[in-house]
Amino acid sequence: MRFGFQFSAFDWPGGAGEIGTRLSESARILDEAGAETLFMMDHFFHLEPYFPVDAPILEGYTGLGFLAGQTSRTRLGLLVTGVTYRHPGVLAKTVSTLDVLSGGRATLGIGAAWYEREHIGLGIAFPPVAERFERLEETIQICRQMWSGEAKPYEGVHYQLGETLDRPGPLGRIPLLIGGTGERKTLRLVARYADACNVFASGTEEVAHKLDVLRGHCETEQRDYDTIAKTMMMSSSIDDPDAFLADLAPYQELGIDTVYTATRGDPVAYAEAFATRLASRLSDL
Repeated sequence: MRFGFQFSAFDWPGGAGEIGTRLSESARILDEAGAETLFMMDHFFHLEPYFPVDAPILEGYTGLGFLAGQTSRTRLGLLVTGVTYRHPGVLAKTVSTLDVLSGGRATLGIGAAWYEREHIGLGIAFPPVAERFERLEETIQICRQMWSGEAKPYEGVHYQLGETLDRPGPLGRIPLLIGGTGERKTLRLVARYADACNVFASGTEEVAHKLDVLRGHCETEQRDYDTIAKTMMMSSSIDDPDAFLADLAPYQELGIDTVYTATRGDPVAYAEAFATRLASRLSDL
């Protein structure tokens, strides 16, 4: 069982002046503990109702660039990039730069975006959901084209690029994770393009149903279902490792092969607790 982490809350002891120090220290601990991926969020306002909207939050790709210099093994990505926030050509260049500077450790996590308040607040266009999914598919196509090394035009409905030039390109194939569990569009795009899906620990019946839907889309797309990593966000506390593993077990039986958790409280204390209590037990599963 692979495991990873998302840094999502930054209201840490010491205030803003200590964020960099605590982020780097916790990232190094998790890197050494064998974390598969370290994620940041792609939001500019914090998420209601889980946090006050004005709670501290960092811009994701800047944060990942910082983490690239603090770690040596773990993959780095956003869970997940909102397709509306960056032009696809700029996004592709941003992620390939992260890949080069991290030694080939970038992952592109991406989704259709949903947080209307921060779009309105920052003056970012927020198209209807159908258009956002159209833009998501075109963005995936543009990233793949730019990273292929072939500098040629791209003509889509929403995006037109005259020359998909990206030098230096990524050091290898950048894995694509598509976030979300929408059955008609999101999981279809996973089957068509992605290396990984991401679901929530919303109950075994619900997760089993979503994976069955994905399997059906894979059959339609003539895609091998087993080539897609099944990842899951899990909110269970790590204070009781036995209970955490008990909560995880039925999802593992469904085929979940990677579990992600969000750090809670002081990230250094969280990282140390995970490294000492759970890392080896998860690796042994």
